[in-house]
Amino acid sequence: MDLYDAINRRRDTRAEFTGEPVAPDVLERVLSAAHAAPSVGMSQPWDFVLVRDADRLERFHAHVATERDTFAATLSGERAETFSRIKIEGIRESGLGIVVGYDPSRGGPNVLGRHAIADAGLYSVVCAIQNLWLAATAEGLGVGWVSFYREEFLRDLVGMPEGVRPVAWLCVGHVEDLPDVPDLERFGWRHRSPLSSVVHDETF
Repeated sequence: MDLYDAINRRRDTRAEFTGEPVAPDVLERVLSAAHAAPSVGMSQPWDFVLVRDADRLERFHAHVATERDTFAATLSGERAETFSRIKIEGIRESGLGIVVGYDPSRGGPNVLGRHAIADAGLYSVVCAIQNLWLAATAEGLGVGWVSFYREEFLRDLVGMPEGVRPVAWLCVGHVEDLPDVPDLERFGWRHRSPLSSVVHDETF
């Protein structure tokens, strides 16, 4: 798949997972792409926890469902009605969760390039996630980033050390298809803005 095709084909997958296991060699390629991401001071501050255990998947699903209800309770009117139609995760359907962690101690106490921007390491982890996502898309897999969780719960669930921050739970797996229009746009939650609205010359 052409890089630009993968970028434009990439979707935040929810309802399309088939549950078919990802072959070990495919998973290795996808994780290798993530691990090849650029990182500040070449610190490579990421870790990937592969979660397949049905009980652990179920526990995370239940936690996310509770957080979904918490958010839904803050909405009213059209926003509440629109959100009620949106599926926010495919935790059980995908059968594989990849929890991405950020370890700020990776690379030692003097990470080259991080002295003035403390979050540069976190940005590096997000670059790894994007690499993973594009590689998965090129492999015909779907990825869904679950964001309805409390970090403390997820850290405990997968046994991350106190100093490692869970940045993402990614549902990864085979899909029936990837929708042409992203879910949030299709359901009317938000629409993509034109490039011209976010590009500035010289000054903001």
